[in-house]
Amino acid sequence: MPYPIERKLVIAVSSSALFDLSKSHAVFVEKGPKAYKEFQEEHIDVVLEKGVAFPFIKRFLEINKRFPDKLPVEVVLLSRNSAATGKRVFRSIRHYGLDISRAAFMEGSSPYEYVPAFNASLFLSANEEDVQKAIDSNYPAGVVLPSKIVNDDDHEELRIAFDFDGVIADDEAEAVFKGGNLPEFHEYEMSKSDVPHKPGPLADLFKKLSFLQKLEDREVENNRDYKRIIRTSIVTARNAPAHERVITTLEDWGVSANEVFFLGGMAKNRILNTFKPHMFFDDQRSHLESDAGDIPMVHIPFGIANTKS
Repeated sequence: MPYPIERKLVIAVSSSALFDLSKSHAVFVEKGPKAYKEFQEEHIDVVLEKGVAFPFIKRFLEINKRFPDKLPVEVVLLSRNSAATGKRVFRSIRHYGLDISRAAFMEGSSPYEYVPAFNASLFLSANEEDVQKAIDSNYPAGVVLPSKIVNDDDHEELRIAFDFDGVIADDEAEAVFKGGNLPEFHEYEMSKSDVPHKPGPLADLFKKLSFLQKLEDREVENNRDYKRIIRTSIVTARNAPAHERVITTLEDWGVSANEVFFLGGMAKNRILNTFKPHMFFDDQRSHLESDAGDIPMVHIPFGIANTKS
C-alpha cells in the first residue's frame, strides 16, 4: 500500500527552480503582473525549458518506480504564480512526464509557510527571500544557484552531495571555528568526539534518504543484480582529528553516506567534479562553485556561516 504523505520523503520545489522562467520573469519585472499573466496565457502551450533543479527532481521521482507498492517519495509544487498562470507550469510538468500532482499557488505571495503542511523535508527555490524566510522559520530550504543544465538521461542513478556542518548537522562546530582558530577547533571537537551533533536544516532529508537506501539494501539481498538508484556523499572541510564527531553523529542517528570526504580545507570542487552530484548542498556560498559551472549547487543560508560580521 502506498505511504501516506506523513511517511513519505517529500521535496517541495518552486516553478523557478524546476523550470527556466527567465523570460516570464523579465516580463513581470518590466511590465507588471497583468502583462505577466497575459504572457503566460499567450504561451500556455509553449513548453518551459528545464531549470537547474529539473534533473535532480526527475531522478528523485524515479525512486517510486523502484518501489511501486510503497511510492515512498513525492514532489509538490510551491509557487508564487496564481492558479491561472500556473496552468503553463503544469502543462510543462505533464509534457516531461513528471509525476507531480500536488501544488500551492500563492498569487504573488511567498509559499514558504506551507512547507510543513506538505511534510516537506526540503524546499528548493531560486528566490533567495523565500528561502531565507523558510530558514528563519526553521524550515528546511535552499537557494538553487544558476548553473548549466546537464542531462545524463542514460543513467538512473541519483547522486546527492552534502556539506556536514550547518547542513546535515547544526552549526555548533562552525561557531567555535569562527570564534577561534584551527587548533582550538580541533581541540574542541576532540573533546566532544563522543557527543553527537544536533540536527541541522537538512538532517531529516538525509535521514530519510538513508532509510530509502536501506530499502535498497533489502532489494540487493533478494536480487544480486539489483542496481542501486541512490548514492550519497558527505564532502566536508573537516579533517582528522575533527572527523570522529562526524562519524559519531551518523552512528548515533543510525544513518550513513556511501562516500565521506574529509578535505582539510581542499577545494570541494576537486571531489565534486568527479562525483558529479545532481545536487550539492552547502551553507557557505564560497564553496558553491565549480570550474565548469555544471554542478547544480544549493545554498543553505543557515547559522553562523551566514551571519554578517
